[in-house]
Amino acid sequence: MLPTILAFVAITAPMPADLQSSGGLLDQGYIAMYNLDFAGAHRCFQEWQHLHPEDPFGPVSDAAAYLFFEFDRLKIMRSEFFTADRAFLNSSKLKPDPRVRSAFEADLQKSKQLSDAILQRQPSDEGALFAAVVRIALQANYDALIDKSYLKALSEIKEARNNANALVARYPDNKDAYLADGVENYLLSQKVAAVRWVLRLTGAETDKAEGLAKLRIVAAQGHYLKPYAKVLLAIAALRDGRKAEARDLMTELATQFPHNDLFQAELKKLSSGP
Repeated sequence: MLPTILAFVAITAPMPADLQSSGGLLDQGYIAMYNLDFAGAHRCFQEWQHLHPEDPFGPVSDAAAYLFFEFDRLKIMRSEFFTADRAFLNSSKLKPDPRVRSAFEADLQKSKQLSDAILQRQPSDEGALFAAVVRIALQANYDALIDKSYLKALSEIKEARNNANALVARYPDNKDAYLADGVENYLLSQKVAAVRWVLRLTGAETDKAEGLAKLRIVAAQGHYLKPYAKVLLAIAALRDGRKAEARDLMTELATQFPHNDLFQAELKKLSSGP
């Protein structure tokens, strides 16, 4: 089973088009995270929680920073990992940092408690609904990519996608939420026909064109997930042999996040040939 999304919650206020266009704590935290400055990201997200103790956005964002830390430490976010199915499927269960795992799970539980409390009062609250999507998606990422618990992750993928689609139907301007549907459709479309047939029987979605279309929406109009959507589109371009498109996307990412050695290394590899 290929991995699913890494999604983040969107605030209810209108979002700026680019992370650098706003200087708030949340933007600072996500910029630090994409630059692999995880200590800086945690400082921003924890300060946000101190200022907004009832907002599920804070602990979800902090959990995302812990997950990205593990992805970086375990070398998960590398193009070869995503473009070579055999390497992914044959890889053994990874060894997570138990302290990071404990902090990650505590953040997810705290976010759930806060979201549930809000939704009991306001069932259609956008921030709380999206926080719930994020929580499920982050857990699915951990289960699929680190624990290799694929069946559990597939169930979580579907739950996150269904909730995200309901959220988008109510709040279409929440462009980051489109990532859930986009990633599921694209990544699962890469499986062989027989596997796709079985996946569809379970309720999974495997439409490649639909997946790419949704990823492009996030890459063009998203906010917190905009850089991540670009990473996934670059991976898709590499899979399809569109090296120039992948190089353009990685150039944008390497320029925007100069301290991320992953982006710099991937760009160097893409620039070494035609």
